[in-house]
Amino acid sequence: MVHPAVKPLSDLLGTWKGEGEGFFPTISSFNYSEELQFTHSPNKPVIAYSQKTWNLKSGQPMHSESGYWRPKPDGTIEVVIAQSTGLVEVQKGTYDMKEGVVKLKSELVGNASKVKEITRVFKVENCELSYVVEMATSLTDLQPHLRASLKKL
Repeated sequence: MVHPAVKPLSDLLGTWKGEGEGFFPTISSFNYSEELQFTHSPNKPVIAYSQKTWNLKSGQPMHSESGYWRPKPDGTIEVVIAQSTGLVEVQKGTYDMKEGVVKLKSELVGNASKVKEITRVFKVENCELSYVVEMATSLTDLQPHLRASLKKL
């Protein structure tokens, strides 16, 4: 049983695994393996989100974050994410699951001295979940930072 508010995003529910790459002008590029989980309690109009990454070569943990996605009947969505680095994101956006797309843009990036803006675009297509994260800092304009492709387990 899925809460009516969550039903449009039910294709996201479950565990996804895959690989990604990170890049930005101020860091060395890197590759990672990743697991994303979208879970749901049937009596709540919210999706719990968690993400973990590991170094692709060594298997060492790299990053994790968790939060909540709250879809609205009008196709808008509110998302809160707390990262293991201490950074917190409050994002708003839209979803169109006929197109398989969720677009998010930060309203607030908290506890970050350098990060000014974050956008995330998720796409579900052919049983694959892909995303692109863009970031702007005090030194750089908004540009791609992370990209990954995952399959549902």
